Amino acid sequence: MSPYAAGRRSVHRSVAAGVPLALLAALTVAGTAVGAPSGEARVTGSATLGDIPLGTFSNALLPGTVGDDRGVDLGGIGSDIYPAGRKGEFWTVTDRGPNGQIKVAGEKRRTFPVPGFDPAIVKIRVSGGTVKVLDAIPITTSSGKPVTGLSNQKGRDEAPYSYNASTPLSYNPNGLDTEGIVRAEDGSFWLVDEYGPSLIHVSARGKILTRYVPKGLGLTGADYRVVEALPAVLLHRKINRGFEGLAQLPGGDLVMAVQSPLSLPDTDAGEASLTTRLLRFSTKKRAVTAEYAYRFDPVNVVDPSEDDTSELKISSVVAVGRDRLLVEERTDKAARLQVVKLTRGADILGDEWDDDTTSPSLEQLDDPAASGVPVLRKRLLVDLGTVKGVPGKIEGVARVDHDTLALINDNDFGMTDGPGAFDAQGRLVDSGIETTVTYVRLPRGI
Repeated sequence: MSPYAAGRRSVHRSVAAGVPLALLAALTVAGTAVGAPSGEARVTGSATLGDIPLGTFSNALLPGTVGDDRGVDLGGIGSDIYPAGRKGEFWTVTDRGPNGQIKVAGEKRRTFPVPGFDPAIVKIRVSGGTVKVLDAIPITTSSGKPVTGLSNQKGRDEAPYSYNASTPLSYNPNGLDTEGIVRAEDGSFWLVDEYGPSLIHVSARGKILTRYVPKGLGLTGADYRVVEALPAVLLHRKINRGFEGLAQLPGGDLVMAVQSPLSLPDTDAGEASLTTRLLRFSTKKRAVTAEYAYRFDPVNVVDPSEDDTSELKISSVVAVGRDRLLVEERTDKAARLQVVKLTRGADILGDEWDDDTTSPSLEQLDDPAASGVPVLRKRLLVDLGTVKGVPGKIEGVARVDHDTLALINDNDFGMTDGPGAFDAQGRLVDSGIETTVTYVRLPRGI
């Protein structure tokens, strides 16, 4: 019997027996509706995940992977949310695990307080005001080892450090910063990742089947199949801003969203740009078949409290028709959902904008449409920043029915940046932000 199989069974036994183990404990928060004038979007319920020690959770799936969780609880499952078929049940996915930044000698260092943490697919049920863990699937390599969430490549990804930024950690070519998730008809999963950026096909049991990365990435040493099948221009992704949103269209094609504009030709251009990209991937052809230019609204329109354009991100894309998507534009404080239609005439795949020598680049154009770029048209569906009761940092959106959305926030495992994230004993000083699933009803539907 593999450790993986034993871990899976232990989780199922706990659920079935209703044993009050810390692994499946959940805090209850009243799932009451938040009042709103008739005709406006409103919150109709919310539920919160309780305190589940991260070491307990991880070691039940892959024994011995986490020796010291430093007081961190399970969190970060708000990277995305996808309907699981039954009412109130969803698939979610963690990101790379607890991580933060600490400035040392004027330079920010990326910390991994629990370096043994393995990203996981987590099935949840929203029941009243409680989020319950029904199942958890660790993401593993071809040989069944944990992928971890550690950085992949020196010189391309941030160097990994210990919790207090004092000790360098080893890079891991298997590591994933997982974000979006969808489930295929055959029970397998598709995920996207920030590092590559990459698209990952994962078996129903969590084993990586193939990781699709940009041409020219040169990722070596991974314990799974790596295929360079994505446009090389994606090598210019901003650090920690690779793919975050993933949608599955009715025919089976996938749509991936680059979280932020590419750093093309340089970092300054990417930071100032309002243009990012969506890519369409055929799961039958195993190839990118289309690419689209997507234009953000000005940052102060998305979030009136923000004036830094680089804070704009796409965190979620959701299929709402054959070629229609909901696209979430957000900052950490506010979010707006736009409806777009993917049309053949808007496809820029293989055009000059995929050539990183083109000057000015797509990202540098102040008005891409005026320069002949077929930018996707969009229509505002809802400004979540104006809906009372919606938490900050919404990263996952799921369509429940014609009128209702389920939103999930990323609580960053209770982590904050800076040296104050941990106390003198190396234990987490929790931010107090919880993982919450929030239902929002739209008066005119989707």
